[in-house]
Amino acid sequence: MENEFLLYVVYTMKPGCRAAFLNWVRTEGILDAIRKEDGCLRYDYFCAAEDENCLLLVEKWSSAEAQKRHMTQPHMVRLLAMKDTYIAQTHLGRLREEG
Repeated sequence: MENEFLLYVVYTMKPGCRAAFLNWVRTEGILDAIRKEDGCLRYDYFCAAEDENCLLLVEKWSSAEAQKRHMTQPHMVRLLAMKDTYIAQTHLGRLREEG
């Protein structure tokens, strides 16, 4: 779709925290809640094979507005509050699909 909004987030995790963070977002139901949001087309984490402290998130939304609403959801407030526990640094970027 023309209005789709594709983002990537590269997280530098605090040493040894990647698995604990991924377990937390799953067991707390946050990952499922995000994927059920209106406008969420994709929300997937990928682990770097050669860097245990690197985590990639790929998000695809039906529109920028859907992604903006996503950031205000209660489960996102919880996730953002926990970031300092697990994450040392965050880099956000936007992708543009061609096709």
